[in-house]
Formats: sequence, structure tokens, C-alpha cells
Amino acid sequence: MRWIALMCLALGTAAAAAPSRLLIARGAWASFDRGAACEALSRPLARPGKQDAEPYLAIAFDRGGPRHGQLFARLRRPARAGSSVLLTVGDQPFLLVARGHSAWSKDALQEAAILAAMRIAGGLRIEARDRAGRRMADRYLLDGAPTAIDAAAAACSRPR
Repeated sequence: MRWIALMCLALGTAAAAAPSRLLIARGAWASFDRGAACEALSRPLARPGKQDAEPYLAIAFDRGGPRHGQLFARLRRPARAGSSVLLTVGDQPFLLVARGHSAWSKDALQEAAILAAMRIAGGLRIEARDRAGRRMADRYLLDGAPTAIDAAAAACSRPR
């Protein structure tokens, strides 16, 4: 339960904007129904530094909206302008779009490939350079990810 409370705190405004209903918590992942959107979420293995934002990874689904498995990553520091963020799932690399503290999947085709890779890999890594050129990397376990992602997808496939 402490993990779930910390996850809600990490999401800050998103958690405050809509009431969240926990769907499932398995392994390193939890999924929530927020009304118009459902998300499967995880935090990285390493804690952020005192000056860093709280990073997290989300797979988002909209109820009747455009997101159907979009990967979103909150980075610990803003990414260098114009740079890409490298997501490596198992041994499969993906370049993400980045702006500020945010990185996300490019399109539905990439999202499907990322989700398929997440089902068979044990972990993933997100790497980028911050505005000062310093490397930052976060590792995430995928234990529980397929179950949490499926719960979020199923919840948002039904009308509210």
C-alpha cells in the first residue's frame, strides 16, 4: 500500500485532477481508472536525487480518445532540447519524442511494438541527456506490467 500512496504522490496533478480507482497492483506496476483515462504505472528502481523530479513510466489508454497504449515517461530532469530519449525494452531500442521532463512514444505502430516487447522482457531502461549534457538513465522492472497494462486497457474499453 505504501507503494500505491507514493505512486499517487508522484503523479501529483494528474492524481488530483480526477478521482483514481486502483484496478490492480502486481509486482512493480499498478493500474488506475481515472474516468476519462486509464493508466498502468511504475517507478524506477533508483530513487531520484534531491534536485530531481520524481520519474515514472505510464502506459495510457483513453476512454473514447486518441491514446490506446501510449507510453509516457516523466524524466528526472528536463531533456536537452531537440534530443531524443532512448527506451530499451530487453534488447530492443526505441527512440521516443521528448520535451522538458516528458518523453512519449511516437505513434500507434511504435506503441504496439513497445507493448509487445514489454510482455517478454524482464526490464527496460530510459536514457537521455539533460539540458547540461549530463547523462540520465532510469531502469524499470516489468514484473506485473502485462497484468497492469491489460487491466488499464480493459477498464477504458468499457463506457463509464
